Amino acid sequence: MGKRALNIGLIGTGFMGRVHSNAYRQVNQFFDVKYRPVLKAVCARKEEKLKAFAGKWEWESCETDWRKLIDRKDIDLIDIAVPNNMHHDIAIAAAEAGKMVFCEKPLAMNAEEGREMVDSVERAGVSNMIWFNYRRVPAIALAKQIVDQGRLGKIFHYRARYLQDWTISSGVPQGGETFWRLDIESAGSGVTGDLLAHSIDTAMWLTGRISSVSAMTETFIKERSLQEEPGKIEPVGIDDACAFLARFENGAMGTFESTRYARGRKNQNTFEINGEKASICFDLEDAHRLQYFEHGDDEGLRGWRSILVTDMEHPYMSHWWVPGCVIGYEHTFINALADFLEGLETGKKICPDLREGLAAQYVCDAVLCSSETNQWQVINPSSCM
Repeated sequence: MGKRALNIGLIGTGFMGRVHSNAYRQVNQFFDVKYRPVLKAVCARKEEKLKAFAGKWEWESCETDWRKLIDRKDIDLIDIAVPNNMHHDIAIAAAEAGKMVFCEKPLAMNAEEGREMVDSVERAGVSNMIWFNYRRVPAIALAKQIVDQGRLGKIFHYRARYLQDWTISSGVPQGGETFWRLDIESAGSGVTGDLLAHSIDTAMWLTGRISSVSAMTETFIKERSLQEEPGKIEPVGIDDACAFLARFENGAMGTFESTRYARGRKNQNTFEINGEKASICFDLEDAHRLQYFEHGDDEGLRGWRSILVTDMEHPYMSHWWVPGCVIGYEHTFINALADFLEGLETGKKICPDLREGLAAQYVCDAVLCSSETNQWQVINPSSCM
């Protein structure tokens, strides 16, 4: 029996548009799922660039108006890969049209928008997913298994860092297609929504809900030129760096740090969890390894071990290469898509949905609120509204 076609409508032709297109093209080559993504239509505003993108990735058709894309009867799923300020309207329109919804992170500009998006997809009863792709790194998925098996025992500490260095120069502009992440009107926040949203989701997936936070943020370069108007200088509204303390509902303590001013760090996403029995540690810059310490080992042999996460028994690896051959960043999106397609077949929720994206958004909002008020913020649906 042939695979069932799933017609995709992708909105956005930037970095994430490329990554998602690759996932749609590759997933059936490596995973035995019953659905076959069809690259039916891609949407962006600039027609010349759009057509070049569509030709390269072999999308069947193009649209320059996302509303027309959503209205098409031959589209089953809308994938939102555009700046954050567009997520809300597109997701709601797609849900109301009965389309499945994929959305890049962070979910929205704020939790109020995010809640409206979640209400819309749940009211429509459409399948949905947020692209928290780092859950699908095999080493992080292995960490999840270790935690769920109780091997760490009671968890005491969670510490995370997400460090980059690409905005240190004052000559980097803000806004436009390339640097919209530095524009408060397009992004909603800086490293908090762009980077820490990933760290927060990973933390809550592994350790449980965050109950309260105390944060500080900093904008090191206060003014930047506009990419689309080079001679025009405007204030920078996003956070360049953020650090916060957290308490988890299970009693664990957390520390989180993120910056784009860590010279030499290109995309260092790390976490360490310390429990009463064991500890685990991960670094995305060494993504195929998980560090593990087991206190129950013989005293003379006790120490950190480095697990090469490439064996067939490790999460996702049976779908890829032979042991010892690593996979990369793009494979995490393919793994995520495969899980979603499996969930469509079985009716079982496997992937993080928009409601889980909203949970991370509440924490992001509370972090920014805490930074402004210099006070601890409790995480609940009425926080920072």
